[in-house]
Amino acid sequence: MGVHGREEAGPGAPADALGEQILDAAREQFMTFGLRRSTVDDVARRAGVSRVTVYRRIGNKDSLVSACLLREYRRFVEEVDEAVAALPTPEDRLVEGFAAVLRHIREHPLVGGLLRLEPETMLPFLTVESGPAFLAIRSYLAGRLREVRRLEGGPETDPTPVAELMVRITVSFLLNPVSCFELDDDTQVRDFARRCLVPLLAA
Repeated sequence: MGVHGREEAGPGAPADALGEQILDAAREQFMTFGLRRSTVDDVARRAGVSRVTVYRRIGNKDSLVSACLLREYRRFVEEVDEAVAALPTPEDRLVEGFAAVLRHIREHPLVGGLLRLEPETMLPFLTVESGPAFLAIRSYLAGRLREVRRLEGGPETDPTPVAELMVRITVSFLLNPVSCFELDDDTQVRDFARRCLVPLLAA
């Protein structure tokens, strides 16, 4: 979540060239027609491959959606890391990273668009079907927290619980934007992160 600068690829390993081709096609298909109106056959035709190839490389439709979303989340993390890398402290990077993630996902043409237009379809992929993405992002953020502690000479404790809490808080705001502050107001979002998330770094 932007706690440290870029040092490694984000969560979720890139697919091979054919896998990327299929995921590119899936992204365009889902952005154009949404999830409900899209099928594996649609994605296969757009990718110029057979339906069997999609199943062998990625899996069924749910697997295709999950893989496509995981790749987008990986890109979020990489972009946020790059955006906050020059900030001087882990606290500053966390605050700006949290604000950037909320803003980036809301404005994203695929994820944000699906959350607005098909929230009931997207819900499983942010909750019960989100296991791979959740674990990947939690692991990535925990690695960032661990590196920060190492560089600052902090105690060698497991940062995974703190990373998990940060991910869960972020997802909860995306799923339910009703809040005591305006999520569209970066100043209020930063203030929340400074008051409520930064203290977790010392946990």
